[in-house]
Amino acid sequence: MSLPVFVLGRDSLTTGAVRLISYRQADLHLCDDEAFRRTIDQGAAVLAEKWRNQEVVYGVTTGVGESCTRGIPKELVPQFSVNLSRFHGCGLGSIFDEHTARAVVAVRLASLVKGWSGVRWSMLNHLCTLLGHDILPRIPAEGSVGASGDLTPLSYVVAAMIGEREVTFRGEIMPARAALDAVGIDPIALQPKEGLALMNGTSVMSALCALAIERAEYLSMLATRVTALVSAALLGNKSHFDDRIFAAKPHAGQRRAAQAIAEDLQLDDAYRRSAAERVQDTYALRCAPHVIGVVLDALPWMKDWMETEINSVNDNPLIDPGTGDVLHGGNFYGGHAAFVADSLKTAVANLADLADRQMALLLNVHRNHGLPLNLSGAPQDALPVNHAFKALQIACSAWAAEALKGTMPASVFSRSTESHNQDKVSMGTIAARDCLRVIELTEQVLVATALAGVQALELREKNLNQPQQVGTGIRQLANAMRAYSPFVAQDRPLDQELRGLLAALRQRKFPLSRPDHA
Repeated sequence: MSLPVFVLGRDSLTTGAVRLISYRQADLHLCDDEAFRRTIDQGAAVLAEKWRNQEVVYGVTTGVGESCTRGIPKELVPQFSVNLSRFHGCGLGSIFDEHTARAVVAVRLASLVKGWSGVRWSMLNHLCTLLGHDILPRIPAEGSVGASGDLTPLSYVVAAMIGEREVTFRGEIMPARAALDAVGIDPIALQPKEGLALMNGTSVMSALCALAIERAEYLSMLATRVTALVSAALLGNKSHFDDRIFAAKPHAGQRRAAQAIAEDLQLDDAYRRSAAERVQDTYALRCAPHVIGVVLDALPWMKDWMETEINSVNDNPLIDPGTGDVLHGGNFYGGHAAFVADSLKTAVANLADLADRQMALLLNVHRNHGLPLNLSGAPQDALPVNHAFKALQIACSAWAAEALKGTMPASVFSRSTESHNQDKVSMGTIAARDCLRVIELTEQVLVATALAGVQALELREKNLNQPQQVGTGIRQLANAMRAYSPFVAQDRPLDQELRGLLAALRQRKFPLSRPDHA
């Protein structure tokens, strides 16, 4: 089956497209239409002429930042693009994985193809070719304040193009020059401003935010199904998810979450008319749509903001390809990405907190309505030495607490840098990294809670002979999870099974439908 293809210069990138490209589930090509090529090259030609005429152009014939008052001799201009990438090669911390590196490259290309960055079509094609061959820069996660763009991390993209530093290629870490040689590609010779254009933008934070949004959306689907699963295992009151309740407070995402849970629980008119044994369950069940709904209602505007950012011209200076004017501004500032990341991590951390409380209910013999202590499936004579999910519940609380701690907004911690030239910065990349960490922790809590919910439902139905009426979605999720982690009858380590479940979640192998049934 052929993969979907996104053509830059023709197609805009959505957050979903960024995810597909990052996982090699879609191809990215550069438009080779003659009119498009002319538009791109026109801006580069304008800069080349200004360079030949020795006109003052920031970042071309001058230094950058506080050094903008220092002129660069005409013959040294090409070297400046290379040196700009070299002195920014100071990133530290963990190296972004291959999925993230692909996303960063794709997002940077989506900005540069607008034609206002003064770069050549051949330079863009070179970068797109590297992506096609899966020659991926090894980008350190730390070192960007989010304005003037993601200079340090994006310098590693430039380095790969000119054959410097290290890349990942065919599963190996190797010098960039060796990878280029392996596929017969020469290092590119950067022209004026091309180094700056590649580095001076919001593409790292934007790529991270795009991936975070897509993961958060999938997590919200899991959270609705896990809530239904836990409610069934705890003999919960299905009427908490009656659509009339949510029609009276009509936040769209909240209502969709409740509808999805009601469908999984097979809430019907007969149940609505019956008297439930418990009038009200705890908030962790009854208010779950109100928690999940915040994520669902926030995601559309977050996607809108980030797709605008991804498909925008976000470097400096801009070159008007029509007039040749050089426009100095601050489009490299990552304020929108920072706000999305700071907001999203708060909403997602609440999913971790919700699932952790649901896990606690499952294991609490004073609240789990007859389920065995710690959800142990051991026979009666072995119960004293079997503790099943006891430690996993503690681990969930640790993960949830760390996720909640990670919600401190990064965007309010602006620092003045570079001799007070960059005196107000976005911290967008730090916010986006924090957001992904919160999502990772929340995935851990939700997977663990789902596994406990499957165990609880099986104990209810098989050991206690209390079959539950639930929808096919819950059954499918339970079967999918059991492929990685069987029923816990005797104590065993669960860590490797949990890692397998997390990998399956991140590869979207669980049968989850969108809460809006789209």
